[in-house]
Amino acid sequence: MPAQPRPVAALTTLAAVTGIATLGLGAGPAAADVREPLRYVALGDSFSAGSGVLPLDPSAPLLCARTTKNYPHLLAASLGAKLTDVTCGGAQTKDLATSQYPGVAPQLDALKSDTELVTLTIGGNDNSTFVNSILACGTAGALSGGKGSPCKDAHGDSFKEQIDAKTYPAVTASLNQIKARSPKAKVAILGYPWITPAKSVPGCFAKMPIAEGDVPYLRDLQGHLNDVVRRAAAKTGTTFVDMDAASDAHDACRPLGQRWIEPMLFGTNFIPVHPNAAGEAGMATQAAKALKLS
Repeated sequence: MPAQPRPVAALTTLAAVTGIATLGLGAGPAAADVREPLRYVALGDSFSAGSGVLPLDPSAPLLCARTTKNYPHLLAASLGAKLTDVTCGGAQTKDLATSQYPGVAPQLDALKSDTELVTLTIGGNDNSTFVNSILACGTAGALSGGKGSPCKDAHGDSFKEQIDAKTYPAVTASLNQIKARSPKAKVAILGYPWITPAKSVPGCFAKMPIAEGDVPYLRDLQGHLNDVVRRAAAKTGTTFVDMDAASDAHDACRPLGQRWIEPMLFGTNFIPVHPNAAGEAGMATQAAKALKLS
């Protein structure tokens, strides 16, 4: 008889590991009766891998820059789950089904018929959306001295059009592939936490050299990407983990200790413009809440 999904083990573990409040999903008496751990597979890109945060996961390929402090490790610890983590920095949707690097298996190969939980972030690297938009806007901002909206003026809706034309169908197809391989699993895809504030913040240009008119342009672009991921989740019956409200006021312009995303310059991560340990913890918390694993 197939095993049924297990209840959550003591969620106070997550508070202890991350230093943030418990999730409001307190373990009941059944948690003490868990007979074997939840079978959990983590997929996705650098926001899933926690690329840029130390310490590195010794079991991961070096190019993936995966940390043991990423949200899958934190979530697995809170659940007492058996984690298979194949997240990898730089992953695109195509890398779920094909090898991203020589000797690295396609991420979907980790999925089994008895997998019970799958999480991922994916889509931000398709069309090089994050990299191209941030580099383009950072370069334009530096050349303009932070004035105007040179990035928006040059690129307009081109990034959004690429997301609609390519990223949406790719994410939708990937979620369908996951469900086909692990039909009994609960699957959750996370949105990306905010990188920029809603509008220009005084003093941030030194850390994030983006022109004041392009700050809301990048924010709107990221919001569009998250909405595409949300729509793909809805179409495939996947749980969408909304990071918008939770990550507001934790963007890269905030001071150390408040921000979840490290800035382009003078940050603490060895890979800039990525979640720090607090950001990964915040993603773990929101995933647990959305999944309602209790």
